[in-house]
Amino acid sequence: MPRLRRTAAAMVLAVAAATLSTAITHTAPATAAAPTAAVALGDSFISGEGAGAYQPVVDSTGVARNFPGWTAPNNNAFFCHRSGNASLHKASLPGIQDRFNLACSGGQPRDIAAASSARTGGRQVAAQLDQLRTVAQTHDIDLVLIGLGSNNSSFTFGGVAEKCANRFIADAWTGWWEFWAYLNGPVEQKPCTDADLATAAQISAATAETTAAVRQILTTLREVDADGQHRVVLQDYTNPLPLDLASSYHSEDSRDDTRDKFRALGAERYAAGCPIHRASLAPGHRFSQGLGTIVRSTRDTLAAEFPGADLVYLNVQRAFDGARLCENSNSPTGTLATPIRLMDNPPNGTFVTSLSGKDKIAIQRIANTCATYFQTCQESWHPNAAGHQVLGQCLAGAATTTARSVTCVRASNGTISVS
Repeated sequence: MPRLRRTAAAMVLAVAAATLSTAITHTAPATAAAPTAAVALGDSFISGEGAGAYQPVVDSTGVARNFPGWTAPNNNAFFCHRSGNASLHKASLPGIQDRFNLACSGGQPRDIAAASSARTGGRQVAAQLDQLRTVAQTHDIDLVLIGLGSNNSSFTFGGVAEKCANRFIADAWTGWWEFWAYLNGPVEQKPCTDADLATAAQISAATAETTAAVRQILTTLREVDADGQHRVVLQDYTNPLPLDLASSYHSEDSRDDTRDKFRALGAERYAAGCPIHRASLAPGHRFSQGLGTIVRSTRDTLAAEFPGADLVYLNVQRAFDGARLCENSNSPTGTLATPIRLMDNPPNGTFVTSLSGKDKIAIQRIANTCATYFQTCQESWHPNAAGHQVLGQCLAGAATTTARSVTCVRASNGTISVS
């Protein structure tokens, strides 16, 4: 073929190829990658209870619920207390474009696959798995933070906290010979013991519930996450109280909490955020360790069942070391947890910060407000905004580690390490 004809033929072929390429480009555009997302599932320690800046929550009817007022039913979706200060929003998560907090204060394992409104006391929100599926329709889920175990069919964190605080308050303001009754009947005045918080059988039952719920999460993720690449971080719980109170809170007016009636000491500890018997502290820490066992066992069991899953256990039990309520004499200043705070009846949004000078009738009325309108006191003993900032650092470490189990620790100088 003459050179000119070969050149012409080559030009024709080149034009044809370009035309075909253009046609393909216009008829089958490349699909844009979905934005990446981090999702939080679980209960109050994940939702951001205690951290303020609570955001509207879409209820099971599809309506976004704002703050409904202090006397509204506690099952209102808003009281999931999803905070803009929650650890999910404070963690440094390179590569994550959007974040979705689907956790709900008071959430239980059964709320993962079923609407929590289906159980007594549950809030009016859809099943967390249904909410997760909605996120997966528009996003590539790369990180999932899960906090489950502190609430279950056997016990709840709120119930445990209320029990031990009420015992201390009742003991501080009433004598053993005096009749004392809250709305739900007489209140014990002895310090909490291990059996009062959670028995071995209850921990075992809670572990089974939690494992079943997380299994449902992993199964759903396998179905809805298109690329199958996602890390799941299972976080446990940190105790808001120290192993022992600072010495300035041991006694007041020549009375300690082993005496009968110690109102000055009761008022002092309440103002500091820690109305609790010293003898209740060790059982409380063993209870926290038990919650850690639930989470760790859940992770280990499911790692064996899902060998390809990227599962990390995040231990945060020492994340608040040195900054717990009443660990130092200036509490609650500088602490990482929200103090016990109650409102008087009727609730008006003003917290009672001092019980000094109040008699047992006033104390009973204030305590009953918490029982009737739980939203007035449900923030108590949860991580505050500064605490969630710390938990965000813990999460950031767990999101990038090569280990399958990590511990987040606060040093005496406030430095946070994850190893």
